[in-house]
Amino acid sequence: MESTSTKQTVIVTYFERTAVVELNRPEAMNAMNEAMLHELAKVLKEITYKDEIDIVILKGKGKAFSAGGDIKMMLSSDVTTGFDNIMDCISDIVTSLYLMPKLTICAVHGAAAGLGLSVALATDYIIAEPESKLAMNFIGIGLIPDGGGHFFLERRLGEVKAKELIWEGRVLSAQQAFEKDLIHEIASIPLEQAVEKKRQIWLNSPTKAMIKTKKILSEQNRPTLLKILEIEKNAQMKMRETIDHKEGVQAFLEKRKPKFIGQ
Repeated sequence: MESTSTKQTVIVTYFERTAVVELNRPEAMNAMNEAMLHELAKVLKEITYKDEIDIVILKGKGKAFSAGGDIKMMLSSDVTTGFDNIMDCISDIVTSLYLMPKLTICAVHGAAAGLGLSVALATDYIIAEPESKLAMNFIGIGLIPDGGGHFFLERRLGEVKAKELIWEGRVLSAQQAFEKDLIHEIASIPLEQAVEKKRQIWLNSPTKAMIKTKKILSEQNRPTLLKILEIEKNAQMKMRETIDHKEGVQAFLEKRKPKFIGQ
């Protein structure tokens, strides 16, 4: 039996042992503002405790999966005082996805950038459209990856390649991301069909055994992930106070190349 729950920025649909979580700010390319972060964190925690759910599909409404953190949120004076709360919310989202006793799929179309890519990397399996673009591009506004970006990239690429990708902030095609093992599959059929094909394979697999393997490995890595999330939180606070960050945001808004000075 299918049921749908719609919040302001997140839509959740339940059917056949599956929860579909859809980011719902299409007018902003699903950039994550404070409301979306809180709603997504709450939804994922609720799903974690639903024993009847085995598979979670995370996707975005409109033209993109997620363009990352909302630039307007970064400019808000209210965010300065609530920064700890926002970063804790991001940590809740990432740890819920990485640790939840469910099999998780992320469907990427359009852009998966910045925090959007960090969140995608927290899932078990990423399927991307051939035309999609992926980027860990925090460096463009003078920030560092958060949402466990350092943890996920280091585990997939190794320290040297992770630093290179973070420092360059290069936009990757789906093919380039696949070759770097950042994603698991490039959809050779429409994305929705590719996701459904994977869902059916998992539904007809011994999911309890698969989930137990996930829990064993993720619990082993939990302390490292939590430590990196805390380090990212403290470092990001310092980066937000830099001249380069302010210049990066201003340049983004003015659609010009930033002039960084290393301060």
